[in-house]
Amino acid sequence: MPFENALAPYSPQLLSLLRIMTGLLFLAHGTAKLFSFPHVEMFDNLEIASLTGVAGILEVVGGTLIAIGLFTRPVAFILSGQMAVAYFMAHAPQNFFPILNGGESAILFSFIFIYLAAAGAGPWSVDAARKN
Repeated sequence: MPFENALAPYSPQLLSLLRIMTGLLFLAHGTAKLFSFPHVEMFDNLEIASLTGVAGILEVVGGTLIAIGLFTRPVAFILSGQMAVAYFMAHAPQNFFPILNGGESAILFSFIFIYLAAAGAGPWSVDAARKN
């Protein structure tokens, strides 16, 4: 089948796009928590020393590093663990099914980050530029 190989030549660039978009989406979670942008009422009066506050710091710093592709493998590994912990602490106790406990994004982030830890940043990254 011709389509199954149509995108294969673009795999490195698509890896970079996956990393960039994942980093930006993750960063938005952190900015909502720490800077109220975008405003999420649930994060009003958030204490920085709380578990959610520390998660916000990891999301801002980690999301930025992932988006630009700097220290991608170790940062992605740490963030994958953060999202696994978030899922099992915050979502899984509510219901067994992710669709019912609101944990789909935590699961997806965790698996995308573990993939990035294995695959690296791709060609459009600070990591790639540092190798040259």
